[in-house]
Amino acid sequence: MTSTDAAATEGHEAVALLERTRTTVHPELRSTVESLPASVRRVAMYHFGWEHADGTPATGRAGKSIRPALVLAAARALDGDPLHAVRAAVAVELAHNFTLLHDDVIDEDPTRRHRATAWTVFGTPDAIIAGDALMALSLRLLAEDAHPASSAASARLAACVIELCAGQQADCAFELRDPHDVSLDECVTMATAKTGALLGTSCALGALYAGAGHDEVAALDAFGREAGLAFQLIDDLIGIWGDPERTGKPAGADLAAHKKSLPVVAALNSGTPAAEELAELYRGPMDAAAISRAADAVERAGGRDWAQAEAADRMSRAVHQLAGAVPDLAAAGDLLSLAEFVTRRTR
Repeated sequence: MTSTDAAATEGHEAVALLERTRTTVHPELRSTVESLPASVRRVAMYHFGWEHADGTPATGRAGKSIRPALVLAAARALDGDPLHAVRAAVAVELAHNFTLLHDDVIDEDPTRRHRATAWTVFGTPDAIIAGDALMALSLRLLAEDAHPASSAASARLAACVIELCAGQQADCAFELRDPHDVSLDECVTMATAKTGALLGTSCALGALYAGAGHDEVAALDAFGREAGLAFQLIDDLIGIWGDPERTGKPAGADLAAHKKSLPVVAALNSGTPAAEELAELYRGPMDAAAISRAADAVERAGGRDWAQAEAADRMSRAVHQLAGAVPDLAAAGDLLSLAEFVTRRTR
């Protein structure tokens, strides 16, 4: 089997795993969202793709379910029963969608999942409130769970969300700083908090629900964080070069918003003439021509190559961390398939 064939096989395995996760998790996810008061529920149901803005049924998918899949896969890898961790899987998906609703407002994104974002349909206040309600639901779900790991899981998820908020705040603050005033180390720290923390926590919750010890839980958390950083690196590349037909977002959206994403900051810190060109572009408004020039400058300054290489390195580190908790990596096949999938995706 060639490397291309192997990658395709792994991709199909991950897609099948995500589909099984949705089948297992989404009934509980939907019933939990439907418990919200009507005024908040309508926004949440629209956001998840289950209803149109007028409340009539819709057939959209409620996301890829990567984080719930990590919860169930981590439980399975440590000989736990993934069905016992369904509530934890729902909790992390609710927390994730809390961040999406708020991110769309902060970034003023007009579309998500190929439809208008909730804030553009219902207004900023309703979108923020719906996000807050999803986060409260997430913690309530764990607090009411009779599983012995639920208390530790709730505390861990709450700590994760605080870290995630700090990462989001740093990301926003970067936009106000001069292009040459953000270091690559700062950007990596921000991305780890903003994205890696929740993927790490998803894996850690699965380990907790499998009855794992402290060292195993820590190793699964570290695995998820490294894989999460690889995920963010690829997401940042898609934010610059992604196909709008596949991503559901305008081309170069991150550049238009002057986002100091990982490949952009790597390019800005390269000391090349292209870095200076990119910095100058970032100091002014971005029309379509400027976005195209900025993308070209990022590539010429080495930002694209650095991000791709760094994503591969982070995946290698992730596997190393996983081996510390699951010496027989064959037992962690689902986790590895998911991690490989998110770093090879194109949307």
